[in-house]
Amino acid sequence: MSSTSQKHRDFVAEPMGEKPVGTLAGIGDVLGKKLEEKGFDKAYVVLGQFLVLRKDEELFREWLKETCGANAKQSRDCAGCLREWCDAFL
Repeated sequence: MSSTSQKHRDFVAEPMGEKPVGTLAGIGDVLGKKLEEKGFDKAYVVLGQFLVLRKDEELFREWLKETCGANAKQSRDCAGCLREWCDAFL
């Protein structure tokens, strides 16, 4: 398994609360802004989409690509971050 970023570790270490979308691993300023413009302003709103897609990482990654233009690494990092958060807190 590949190593995770500090951003990923920070995110999955605690409850999500009202964290902004940019705190998700793989989501930087540019993608965060694009997601915010489409109504996905908080990490929990993106988590909601992940759950609506039944935690299917491939579907989620495709959705992220279509919604904000995330590349393969960005979408993989974000999906992995949400999966690990779900494993810890749901």
